[in-house]
Amino acid sequence: MKLLVTGGAGFIGSNFIRYILAKYPTYSVLNVDKLTYAGNLENLRDVENNARYRFVQADICDAQTMMTLAKEVDAIVNFAAESHVDRSIDNPFAFIDTDIKGTYALIQAARQAGHTRFLHISTDEVYGDMHGTDKADETYPLQPSSPYSAAKTGGDVQVLAAFRTYGFPGMITRCTNNYGPYQYPEKIVPLFITNALEGKPLPVYGDGSQIRDWLHVDDHCSAIDLVLHEGKAGDVYNVGAEQNPEITNLELTKQILKLTGASDSLITRVPDRPGHDVRYAVNSSKIRAMGWKPSRSFADGLAQTVAWYKANEAWWKRIKSGEYQAWYNKQYGRSLAAKS
Repeated sequence: MKLLVTGGAGFIGSNFIRYILAKYPTYSVLNVDKLTYAGNLENLRDVENNARYRFVQADICDAQTMMTLAKEVDAIVNFAAESHVDRSIDNPFAFIDTDIKGTYALIQAARQAGHTRFLHISTDEVYGDMHGTDKADETYPLQPSSPYSAAKTGGDVQVLAAFRTYGFPGMITRCTNNYGPYQYPEKIVPLFITNALEGKPLPVYGDGSQIRDWLHVDDHCSAIDLVLHEGKAGDVYNVGAEQNPEITNLELTKQILKLTGASDSLITRVPDRPGHDVRYAVNSSKIRAMGWKPSRSFADGLAQTVAWYKANEAWWKRIKSGEYQAWYNKQYGRSLAAKS
């Protein structure tokens, strides 16, 4: 099988490409990435000379280019997205372009190429806040809370509408929060790990009581693999670790400090994000009934992730400069300065 993987230079996409090339010796991957700030070809140094791998720098909103590339492959797995809530609050138009218009361009390309498999990678954030002990199954109403999750919702409904209108063979996975190697250090896990290793403050939003379900990226890749091969057209599949007990952001922060050997004094409370969802939780029984389940406990996965960032300091230190540093100062600088 020949796969077109969009957004393959990003965190989850690069891990998925590595996973596919290792598991399927006869598969080839065409990686398409615009290489915006979070796209990093260093993430794929170990496969860049693989004869079954090819990279093309392109924007998924470029409909003509997507149509041309789609004709070279058998299926599309769409990771390409603007994906950080904080950035979406400042610049929602970029998210609308990539997450909605780009998804539509890929749908049209796949239709023209006659593909029989199209997998759109989405997020549990489309369900919005979960209250009490509720968990969203795949039929739960979509109630996005941020420009990011609203844009992702727009991409999802384009896939579902294409299935309903044209019989398009699209499928959707909605995963919980991923963590693991090669994650751009704007997200809480790599941000806090690298800040702790540098002895810098860990900016915790509000009281840190927000709850997320933490899924190791390798477990997510195995779920995507399963849906790609065995999923049903028009279906949605939730993918979650479903930790019990659930983990607050403050508890996560303390675990990272313990694993890095840094002091709890680095915990720094900053004003909460506008419209911040308190809790995400999904019911993933549908994909578990297909035989999938996470292979890593959160304790083991987080320890492995901390070890990876310790061993790959050169990778993240190159990132945490330039554009990243300007964004970090804009996002947290004033709050951290007021605490000092």
